[in-house]
Parts: sequence; structure tokens; C-alpha cells
Amino acid sequence: MKKQYILLGLAVSFLSIPAMAKDSLGIFNSWGAFRDPEIPRCYAIAESEEITGKAERKSFATVGFWPSRKIRRQFHVRLSRDRSTNSRLMVSIAGRRFQLTATRSDGWSQDKRMDAAIIAAIRSATSMTVESVGRDGKPIVDAYRLRGAATAIDAASLGCSRLR
Repeated sequence: MKKQYILLGLAVSFLSIPAMAKDSLGIFNSWGAFRDPEIPRCYAIAESEEITGKAERKSFATVGFWPSRKIRRQFHVRLSRDRSTNSRLMVSIAGRRFQLTATRSDGWSQDKRMDAAIIAAIRSATSMTVESVGRDGKPIVDAYRLRGAATAIDAASLGCSRLR
């Protein structure tokens, strides 16, 4: 129950629009699904379960849908702390590694093909790690449980299926 409130709070803090605009589509283990019809968009989101080092902020992973922009299943992560600009940002899922396009604090898939590969890996795995090197030279490792992720992604997809 506490995790549900954390996910809702995370979703509210993740988005800069008033909390009233978001509809919960469900909480599925450590993942939640939400719809924001004002934008319109839907997303599945989870907060990291474990981090290495001292966090500067809450880290999370999302899979987003923006029907009016024709964007479906876009993978995004927020790091627990800023990374060094000369370090790679990698996501590891069930032995597969993906190098993300990154800013200091965020990462995205490089293209739609990588989005699809990451989502497919998420659907069949139990955990995921996001790794880089911090500005202080120390490792960043944000770990996620994936139980409930597939259901949350599907709920977000369905939640946006009629939004334009």
C-alpha cells in the first residue's frame, strides 16, 4: 500500500501539470500506470528499488505514450544523481545491454527500434539496472524490479488508445 502512494507521488512530481489532471490507471506491483488527458499522454512508471551511492533525487523509469505526437512506448529514465558527460548511460536487462542517449540526469532510447527491444526485454525479465559514472567518478547503479511492468505498460497503452 505504501508503494502505491510513493508511485502516485512520484508521478505527480514527475509531471509539471497540476495533480488533478492525472488519472490512475492502476498499480501493478512496483509499477503504476497513469493518464493525463489534458496533454494527452499516458505512462507506466516505477521508482528504482536500489541505488548505489548517495542519491541527489528520486530515480525512475517510464514508458510513455503521446497519441497526438504519434509516440508509443518511449523508454525514459531519470538517474539518481548527475552523470559525468563523458560516461555512457547503459541499461541492462536479462543479459542485454542498451546504450541510451543521455543528458546529465536523463536517458532515452536512441530510436523506436531500441524502444521496442527494451520493452520486449522488460516483458520477459525480472530486473533492470541503469548504470553510468557520476560527476564524482563513482558508479551510478539504479536497480528496478520489473514485476508488474508489462501490465502497467499495457494499461498505459490502453489508457491512451482513445486519446487524440
